[in-house]
Amino acid sequence: MVHEIGNRTYVVAPVEPLDLDGIRTMQVGTAFWAIAFVLLLPFYGRLEDDGHLWWLWTCVAGFGLGLVGWDHCRRRRKRRQEGTD
Repeated sequence: MVHEIGNRTYVVAPVEPLDLDGIRTMQVGTAFWAIAFVLLLPFYGRLEDDGHLWWLWTCVAGFGLGLVGWDHCRRRRKRRQEGTD
């Protein structure tokens, strides 16, 4: 497809988006936060001694927000499939 806007010509490639509903993106991101939390757990004492215990809680927050986002994307996909969005 070719668009001409002013004196410029733009060619748009016919490429479909990879992830329309964002569920896979949210799953991967949430999993990475959970993995990071598990990998940091053995270093709890050292993180506490160095004042970096917030790293663990950042992973927990990322995981929790990922679950919220995952649920939001799931509900949005359901609404779109029903045709109400």
